[in-house]
Amino acid sequence: MSADHVDLLIVGAGLSGIGAGHQMHATFPDKTYRILEQRGELGGTWSLFRYPGVRSDSDMHTLGYRFKPWTAAKAIADGPSILEYVRETARDGDVEDKIVYHQKVIRAEWSTADALWTVTSRHTETGEDLLTTARYVLMAAGYYDYDHPYRPEFVGEERFKGQIVHPQLWPEDLDYAGKKVVVIGSGATAVTLVPAMADEASHVTMLQRTPTYIVALPGEDKLANRLRKHLPITWAYGITRWKNVLRILFSFQLSRRRPEMMKRLLRKMTVPLLPKDFEYDVHMAPPYNPWDQRMCLVPDGDLFKALHKHSVSIVTDHIETFTETGIKLKSGEELDADIIVTATGLNLVAFGGVELVVDGKTVDLPQTMAYKGIMLSDVPNLWVAIGYTNASWTLKVDLTYDYMWRLIKHLDETGMRQCMARYDPSVEELPFLDFTSGYVLRALDKFPKRGATRPWRLAMNYALDVLELRYASIEDDAMEFSNPAPAATPVAQAS
Repeated sequence: MSADHVDLLIVGAGLSGIGAGHQMHATFPDKTYRILEQRGELGGTWSLFRYPGVRSDSDMHTLGYRFKPWTAAKAIADGPSILEYVRETARDGDVEDKIVYHQKVIRAEWSTADALWTVTSRHTETGEDLLTTARYVLMAAGYYDYDHPYRPEFVGEERFKGQIVHPQLWPEDLDYAGKKVVVIGSGATAVTLVPAMADEASHVTMLQRTPTYIVALPGEDKLANRLRKHLPITWAYGITRWKNVLRILFSFQLSRRRPEMMKRLLRKMTVPLLPKDFEYDVHMAPPYNPWDQRMCLVPDGDLFKALHKHSVSIVTDHIETFTETGIKLKSGEELDADIIVTATGLNLVAFGGVELVVDGKTVDLPQTMAYKGIMLSDVPNLWVAIGYTNASWTLKVDLTYDYMWRLIKHLDETGMRQCMARYDPSVEELPFLDFTSGYVLRALDKFPKRGATRPWRLAMNYALDVLELRYASIEDDAMEFSNPAPAATPVAQAS
């Protein structure tokens, strides 16, 4: 079987992959690229998740692309609006024609002699393999396992006579009108589901083992909407973007340096929005510091407004067992339910579970180190699009592309064919993500490490990363540029 060839192969047609394709064409109109997408439609997270109220937990002036201003009035957007935004981007940049659907990438092999990747993908319906060679590969599939959500087994769940659903696998025909619903979880999905289901269900209970820090922000950004009336759209978008970036940075830095002050501030902001008899310390004061885990955002305080209704409640307790009619808690309390929603989180998978091979040797991801959060040590011409955990995903991904294009231009200008960050054993290794969320801790042993010092350190700071990735020199002691001698037989031919 002969392999097709492109300059850049992008894995994933979600928010990251579509943005990369659009930018690739704008920056290098004469170069070729292709996007391989496992599912049958673009959009990634925003086309997969269909549960009630699905929305962003970041404002769209930072979650949106830098090159495509978000112009809708609502800054905290719902899932369908975000999906349409991604689709528009694909149409505007002629990206749609470059997507090959139902292609699950299973293996990527690098040949130094040819300075090429050979990527094997398998059609999810026919099982047929497709080979593609590429000078560069971008892993833009994120790190969520879209096939297997995190779903712990609960004692006695087989006895429950009602319906158990996971938000990632939400049934389109689920009817919860007039029914008692228990949502297990306290993360972004749970705080979205509860107010979204409250108007139709007879009662919704958010059952959490541990509280989460929850922040209310306006659904609309008044400054952004005002600026668009008086300034060019790109100016208004840029000003709003930086305003929100600085707000996020201030929140994160204050949480890290003065956690007790941040706790008091969050309490002062939240208590006035809650019912008078609500026990804040029980239900909304986690045992960890702000930003040790991601904060939950509720637009216009919708969750807090829902708590004022008799049809919504929060219970903080541990599950002892499921019963025929609901859940029995360790405190002895029983929660009646017709439907139980297990908003228990997601599983992480490193780079889509793709097997990476360099010159015949399989790459052991946990033994590699992430260079600037973008490349893997000793793996040439491959980049990963991983966003921030403490800010909008797209902020870091946009900077990743800036850095990629600079590398490609440098290789073109110098006549080099290969760039690679050499592993430095003298650099102290740290976990890839500095987060204590359960979904992160469950998977950290499968991810690369990060370094304690530059350029192996992950700053998690947009302002610093702008300087590092957009303007700083791309030549340093870790980055190696080379021009391997061509092989006698092209790798593009495979059987």
